[in-house]
Amino acid sequence: MISNQILQNTIEGLKAITRIDLCVTDIDGKTLASTFTENEDCGSAVMSFAESPADSQVVQGYQFFKIFDENQLEYILLAKGGSDDVYMVGKIAAFQLQNLLIAYKERFDKDNFIKNLLLDNLLLVDIYNRAKKLHIDAEVRRVIFIIETTREKDISSLDSVRAMLGTRTKDFITAVDEKNIIIVKELSANEGYPEMEKAAKETMDILTAEGEKDIHIAYGTIVNDIKEVSKSYKEAKLALDVGKIFFDEKDIIAYNQLGIGRLIYQLPIPLCKMFIREIFEGKSPDEFDEETLTTINKFFENSLNVSETSRQLYIHRNTLVYRLDKLQKSTALDLRVFEDAITFKIALMVVKYMKYMETLEY
Repeated sequence: MISNQILQNTIEGLKAITRIDLCVTDIDGKTLASTFTENEDCGSAVMSFAESPADSQVVQGYQFFKIFDENQLEYILLAKGGSDDVYMVGKIAAFQLQNLLIAYKERFDKDNFIKNLLLDNLLLVDIYNRAKKLHIDAEVRRVIFIIETTREKDISSLDSVRAMLGTRTKDFITAVDEKNIIIVKELSANEGYPEMEKAAKETMDILTAEGEKDIHIAYGTIVNDIKEVSKSYKEAKLALDVGKIFFDEKDIIAYNQLGIGRLIYQLPIPLCKMFIREIFEGKSPDEFDEETLTTINKFFENSLNVSETSRQLYIHRNTLVYRLDKLQKSTALDLRVFEDAITFKIALMVVKYMKYMETLEY
């Protein structure tokens, strides 16, 4: 169904060209869009016309026209005046609205198809049959972008986002929930992940300039067939969730950048608790004081280099060695040993994951 705002914009555009006032009502006579300054009640006349066999009629100084959607009467158009010129403008306006209905219905069908494709609700044979019917290429490269904002989305705001982003005609913008906007982006043969990162940054800039806040963008891997679009969507969703846990400083995250965080995210919480308990004997690594945690993180950032870490922390090398020795005594892990360092790093990530999951429970 076309929104009332689209109807209003259409008839206002037609009036600006023809200088003929127009009005669109439903079959019960309720006004949906109008350029009339006066509110003349034509409800009963509209209802009578809707029930008549005539396709057009002059009533009370207005030309009445019927607009159908596949033989189903959808709208009544009123053109103000009884002259031949008004009749011609009314016929043109009715034709324009009729085509608008067809276009929006086709877009709705495509949108519905894309949603079911993303959610994996279609059989394989249905995917190709419907794609062919809707003139959607099956064997092209695509990738899924998910844009998360704090503002809830409705149909009109989704249309505004479509207009803002100004994507190519073969890209699809849709939504399967209130806060996430999904872009099914078609790629050319020479476009890869560097171009995807650039496109994500450009999208971020556009939405930020339009007043959107707290935006996060995630994208999946590039797929080569339409049946794999749901795979890229699931990857983008996973990237969005994992990014909030382990890459909270990033606003844009790609599935292929998740690293070990992707594995940790799929671990059951009881297994995580058992791991922490066995490694640290009941003590959690996030219980260390701020100085110790800062030392650990800086040590990891500098690839276990003692000299560089002490320089960046503005402490003597022996002071850093003392802190590492102290940590070894309390945890039995020597961060200067690669295997122990990996164990500790994973433990920090596991604790971060557990804390995030706890916040979702409340």
